[in-house]
Amino acid sequence: MRPVLEVADIFRKYGQIYLKDHRLSKAQLKGMQAIERCRTSSLGGHIDACRKCGSVQVSYNSCRNRHCPKCQAIARERWLQARKEELLPVPYFHVVFTLPHDLNPVIRCNEVVGYRLLFQAAAQTVKELSEDKKYLGATPGMMSILHTWGQNLMYHPHIHSIIPAGGLCKDGSWRSGRENFFLPVKVMSRLFRGKFLSLLKQKYQGGELKFYGRAVELALAPEFNSLMNKLYKQEWVVYAKKPFGGPEQVLSYLGRYTHRVAIANHRLIKMENDLVYFRWKDYKQQGKQKVMKLTAEEFIRRFLMHILPTGFCKIRYAGFLATRGRKERIKHIRRILKCKTKELQKRSWQEWLYELTGIIPGYCPTCKDEALITVKVFPTAREPPLSIQNEVA
Repeated sequence: MRPVLEVADIFRKYGQIYLKDHRLSKAQLKGMQAIERCRTSSLGGHIDACRKCGSVQVSYNSCRNRHCPKCQAIARERWLQARKEELLPVPYFHVVFTLPHDLNPVIRCNEVVGYRLLFQAAAQTVKELSEDKKYLGATPGMMSILHTWGQNLMYHPHIHSIIPAGGLCKDGSWRSGRENFFLPVKVMSRLFRGKFLSLLKQKYQGGELKFYGRAVELALAPEFNSLMNKLYKQEWVVYAKKPFGGPEQVLSYLGRYTHRVAIANHRLIKMENDLVYFRWKDYKQQGKQKVMKLTAEEFIRRFLMHILPTGFCKIRYAGFLATRGRKERIKHIRRILKCKTKELQKRSWQEWLYELTGIIPGYCPTCKDEALITVKVFPTAREPPLSIQNEVA
């Protein structure tokens, strides 16, 4: 069923008004336009007719933008299918690395650099502690997913990491970790803080940080040093959750988190009097369900904050799960653990569509007969792009 309200509806009604007063990046402009046009005649489509009962169906194309709330289902299932082949029969831990709010202005102006450092610092932290004989004494595997939002759509950069309980030793043997304990949280938190700030300082000294399109000048050194001193004194948040019950729980979790966008359409309640209402969980009150009311302008601003830079990969792998040579290492570990290598048959998009929606391509929904034929295809409309005049330099 179509939700009562979609992000696309808000963009269509208030998007052009928003563009008059706000400067956006190319990625934000592209994302807004894609969501507005998704599954409308402007993206083209086709008309199917039933040879038996004569019913007619019009289908419009999807935008396939990774930030669109309507275009992630099949991409998510295909990705999960590939991950099923890599799961090991060991416990998995879920660790969350969060940046303090005082860093938000720096990260917002340096998204690519900031997000890369976040991945890098988290991976180095887990690797260094895991390779310490006091904890595991082996190289771990790590899969990390970047999120930049909280339930209220405010800016909140953090990564969710899934880490198997065990690692590969230098001689190629497998060393199992503890089932109910990964690494001490306080140690991880302080090492992560030191790693990230050290990497950030290197970027600053190399002139790679920018503020509002301009390189950081030496005149800002006192302010930057003051911020660094403040951040070193803070306790950073690294949260380690209880281990998953099994591979099925890992996949269930990954399905909820990997291809998630800032807000799903089903959380939207209504739009009236230039206000948008949506549901959110207040984790400061044990996840209590609440309703938030924002102006349409503020809702669009918050949503667009979470559109990632073009080409930036939000899912990354490290350790023995690093992309290069991962299949061979997984097979090697499976041989050691004496478990069969899972080779699952790839599914077509038609099979995924049926599993997710119950729709069988080619079958008429009216007479339930395989009699649908395409009688007309119409191309994408040539519409002028959203105004680039507002684009951030």
